[in-house]
Amino acid sequence: MKYRAGLCNIFLLGLICASPFSAAAQQQPRARALGAPFEGTPGPLDAITDVSGVEVGQKTLISGEGKLVVGQGPVRTGVTAIFPRGKNAIDPVFGAWFTENGNGEMTGTTWLEESGVLAGPVLITNTHSVGVVRDAVIQWELRHDYYEVEEDWWSLPVVAETWDGYLNDINGFHVKPQDAWDAMDSARTGPVEEGNVGGGTGMICFEFKGGIGTASRVLAESLGGYTVGVLVQCNCCSRHLLRIAGVPVGTEIPGKPIWSLRKDRGRQDSGSIIVVVATDAPLLPTQLKRLARRVTLGLGRLGSIASDGSGDIFVAFSTANAGAGLAKKKTQVTMLPNEQMDPLFEAAVQATEEAVVNALVAAKTMTGIADRTVEELPHDKLREVLKKYNRLAPVQ
Repeated sequence: MKYRAGLCNIFLLGLICASPFSAAAQQQPRARALGAPFEGTPGPLDAITDVSGVEVGQKTLISGEGKLVVGQGPVRTGVTAIFPRGKNAIDPVFGAWFTENGNGEMTGTTWLEESGVLAGPVLITNTHSVGVVRDAVIQWELRHDYYEVEEDWWSLPVVAETWDGYLNDINGFHVKPQDAWDAMDSARTGPVEEGNVGGGTGMICFEFKGGIGTASRVLAESLGGYTVGVLVQCNCCSRHLLRIAGVPVGTEIPGKPIWSLRKDRGRQDSGSIIVVVATDAPLLPTQLKRLARRVTLGLGRLGSIASDGSGDIFVAFSTANAGAGLAKKKTQVTMLPNEQMDPLFEAAVQATEEAVVNALVAAKTMTGIADRTVEELPHDKLREVLKKYNRLAPVQ
């Protein structure tokens, strides 16, 4: 079988792992290790967890092979959970969301838009599992006595999706509440595993194998020393569009097309991308909306056109102003002046670009339903192409 079962390396008709990081997460090559040049200064982990307090947990579901039998598999899917202040904290954060193209779903955004407050985690899964994961978040919060639950307590979880039906038995509804609970329970700080893991297990990006990716940027002390971290679940875009460091990688490394090509409409992408942006800079919800919008510029660097069939949906939050979300009376908050936000915009663009490339580099060739195979981005060929265009950087 041509698939990688995350941490477990299980090549059986069984499941599964629940972990955000491991020795494998630290040892597997990342884009910088292959010589991909990126601007800006990454944090120690080059991950969203460089923002203090942020925790990530993942549950990967891989089982079966061969012919699709709805309800039985093959299964190539999972759940990823991001906690802004960690799973043991009940303190909400200021947040905002933005959609570049809305052929997708992110629950809880109506109240997020209205209140400017994000309470609880952000979870990402496959398109047809959003409902069960959303309900599982509420059940998890009840079990953990979130907010000292009272009769009038309510929760509107933020749960997003991308479509993995090319490789996964998406209509078999294999993601169960326990899988979401496992992802949340496993959340912690530290390195974040990338590629074929969590919600990104069965995803495709630029018609290469895609999945989960992350990156971060740290501003100079003269600019505040703030950190911006990004996590992506990438499942979008056609191969011919892919550019890395300005190099037309997608046309230089041709391969089997995944998405359909129609003469009357051109190539029709069937994927989406979810991006979570975290920062410790003191930003208000309106400023976080501005930060979330800059994700589109990072994706544009890679060649994304936010196609009609894509759900390009982003959420941003700030871990500053602790306690403001729970205040019962007038309280003071801090904010960065708008005129000082440009370095944060730049950091968000850079980290988004690198996070997607990290996902592509980490993802491994996978075979799913009906023996459909999606090839990984070949590392040797990527280095050759970057060298051809004089864009190969020293290995980091």
